[in-house]
Amino acid sequence: MNYIPRIVDKEIKEKLKIMGAVVIKGPKWCGKTTSSKQIANSVLEMQNPDLQENYIELANTKPSLLLEGAKPRLIDEWQLAPKLWNAVRYSVDKESKVGQYILTGSATPKEDDSLHSGVGRFAFVTMKPMTLFESGDSNGKISLSKILNGKQKIDGIKSDLTYEKIAYVLCRGGWPNSINLPEKQALEIPKNYLDVLCNSDISRVDGINRNPSLAKSILKAYARQVSTIDSNHSLFEDVVANYSDISERTIIDYMDVLKKLYIIEEISAWNPNIRSKTAIRTSNKKSMIDPSLAVAALGCSPKDIMLDIRTYGLLFENLVNRDLSVYVNAMGGTLKHYRDRYNLECDNVVHFENGKYALIETKLGGTKIKEAEEHLLTLKNLILQNEPKIGAPEALIIITGTDMAYTTENGVMVVPIGCLKD
Repeated sequence: MNYIPRIVDKEIKEKLKIMGAVVIKGPKWCGKTTSSKQIANSVLEMQNPDLQENYIELANTKPSLLLEGAKPRLIDEWQLAPKLWNAVRYSVDKESKVGQYILTGSATPKEDDSLHSGVGRFAFVTMKPMTLFESGDSNGKISLSKILNGKQKIDGIKSDLTYEKIAYVLCRGGWPNSINLPEKQALEIPKNYLDVLCNSDISRVDGINRNPSLAKSILKAYARQVSTIDSNHSLFEDVVANYSDISERTIIDYMDVLKKLYIIEEISAWNPNIRSKTAIRTSNKKSMIDPSLAVAALGCSPKDIMLDIRTYGLLFENLVNRDLSVYVNAMGGTLKHYRDRYNLECDNVVHFENGKYALIETKLGGTKIKEAEEHLLTLKNLILQNEPKIGAPEALIIITGTDMAYTTENGVMVVPIGCLKD
């Protein structure tokens, strides 16, 4: 199978030019190992079942032996032998060279005071499942970076994704192994992912035995709330309805582990101080690393979500969040959300260190575009009136599941997700 280039590849290569080691974080099956092998000149696969026990023993006795090999050397799933961290750190210090190691991991290792800080030696990169552009589902005719630089004309550009096709790619997800499979088999990938996660990974991450059924119940409750900033109270109630003897502390523990496994990824709030601080709702927006996991947790099919327009809309927003976060990260920005107690909201705010920003709303269908436009214009005017030093946004964008891009009379860009790339 030919390698499908990833947007994050460039970031990995650039960071290898300036740091001794690059750590690639992200969920299982998202492509970390495959991408790293395109760059590495030697590989240590810690998950090799024939050699894993031997590797772990060496890591605990003489880890330097495992670091021998052409550089950059890939150490895949390094967290299985945490002592490799200090060994890599020492090697980087001793050699004083850049581009020595690539470490990949699909879980944050158990906290260990013996692990030294990687500051000055390690650069960190996050990889997610494929965006629609990477998987070939978006035609990529509209570039987010060109929009923000004022160099993209969008009017009349069409998407190839239908309402039905969006439902399918949302349920399939961006897992590289699923991209070329027949639809039936591709839809099984997220379900199998959750089975492995709940039956094995959620206990292996820190060696604490956890209940697979409870893990699935928590994931299902969380999936119902993706793309919302609802408090965890209703989530707790959903779980307790089936497990009356479970404490909130236990549920929080499970959610923390799901974050360590890069399954849950919440989006923080943007606070431009344009109103009283008490008016800003600073809760994180719930999100999953890939919308297909939310679909699998809910036990839905593409047909099911098309029949439930509200759920479809929330899952579609999760899909957009996934793709935007990858595109924005490649541009050096961060993705946030805005919502206040006056019910003014903005689904996504793209923010850069130089102060530039863009406001983005997400709408699956065309009937809510006018409402989204009003939200964006209201927020823009509020910023200019109350905090003029922030300046005007670089762009006002509505990302949709519709088929054609256009610019409204007020200058708001309507962009189908099936046309978007970084």
